[in-house]
Amino acid sequence: MSKQVRPIGVTKINDTEDSCSDRYIYIHEDLPSKFNSDFLINCKSISAGISSSSTPSMCPDIVNLGLGPKIEYSDGVLANESWFITNPYLLEVIFHNKMKKYECLTSNSTLASAIYVPFYTGMDASVHLWDSNLTVRDSSAKNLVKWLSGQPEWKKMWGRDHFFVSGRTSWDFRRVRDNSSEWGSKLRFLPESMNMTMLSMEGSLWKNDIAIPYPTSFHPAKDSEVVQWQNRVRQQERPNLFAFVGAPRPHLQGSIRGKIIDHCQASTTCKFLHCGENNCHNPVNIMRVFQSSVYCLQPRGDSDTRRSAFDAILAGCIPVFFHPATAFSQYLWYLPKNHTKYSVFIPVRDVKDLKEEGIIEKVLQGISKDRELAMREEVIRTIPKLVYADPGSRLDTPDAFHIAVQGILERIENVRKVIREGRDPSIGFAEVDGTKFTFPDTVD
Repeated sequence: MSKQVRPIGVTKINDTEDSCSDRYIYIHEDLPSKFNSDFLINCKSISAGISSSSTPSMCPDIVNLGLGPKIEYSDGVLANESWFITNPYLLEVIFHNKMKKYECLTSNSTLASAIYVPFYTGMDASVHLWDSNLTVRDSSAKNLVKWLSGQPEWKKMWGRDHFFVSGRTSWDFRRVRDNSSEWGSKLRFLPESMNMTMLSMEGSLWKNDIAIPYPTSFHPAKDSEVVQWQNRVRQQERPNLFAFVGAPRPHLQGSIRGKIIDHCQASTTCKFLHCGENNCHNPVNIMRVFQSSVYCLQPRGDSDTRRSAFDAILAGCIPVFFHPATAFSQYLWYLPKNHTKYSVFIPVRDVKDLKEEGIIEKVLQGISKDRELAMREEVIRTIPKLVYADPGSRLDTPDAFHIAVQGILERIENVRKVIREGRDPSIGFAEVDGTKFTFPDTVD
């Protein structure tokens, strides 16, 4: 029998010269440095966390093309050397470095099927998002669209073939009113920006905000490393029925985290890792818990989505979701359409209202062993699609970056089809989908 070298769940990338037809991408390399590389040079002034004061500097995180410091010692928890302490807010930097190695780049914008704008949206937000002066807060956004709309590439489709990536959630760029107490910038409400597509770790109700995976700490340099990891988590012993890694959110109205922590600590079959005192800064601590657990609880965090969901899947741990906006209605390019194939769904209201004492544990104990094994295998098959391979290497199989690029190319081609048919391309491009994050009527 031949040795398996290709990850399970993906097909090989076709990168012959002919395969670049309809896949060429043009990068706006002439974008002024104040929109990207200057942030890396001035990394000491950029917070590395979610708030303006959480960590004093982004500098330690930008090494290794944005992957962060390499993990030197994992105490046997990790399988190879392709693990890093990755700051998820550097998604835009990682994506840019991977785009520089994309197999179908063109320096001729007239040949391009898509235009990539390497604006470090999230890093800019980390500098200005807390500024009470709205003029300062919105200045980069306005300067960006002014520059883009003045380029010859803009007039081809008035920006609808342009896309950019953000290392923050889309809500950080959708301030509705010009009130300094309101959160975020108004980037995504600027007319020119509404003609572009933004890829970010969390989408919104608007159809031109599309979610792509949070970066995890695994950035394989070879296909064999992915295969090795898939085999490892498949064979892992899992003594804990379920686990929760996180911290309570008492300041968030409606958060069920406190009740989930109570449920976990009251159960002899649950493992809880409190993310205080930097317990979760080291990915080894998180992966140790997730690898030893069958199910991993994924309530909403400070926003709808969590990096933890991707860490859990990476560990072969079946995610348990409580709201459709955490995954089901977000990562449509990546996760199986039928969420029952890879996850468990317990409506948040069932936990919040305490309809039944210990409901989480009872639901999980009621799942058959056959279904558990089938879900875990689907989780493991999904792993290659959710990791961002090392930008300095090239895998034969598509990772999260390649799937994002393919999704963008298909989206833009659909716009071209609308134009060819003589219809208005603005209709449906950036409209609100008010039902996107609603609960399903039934739970399978």
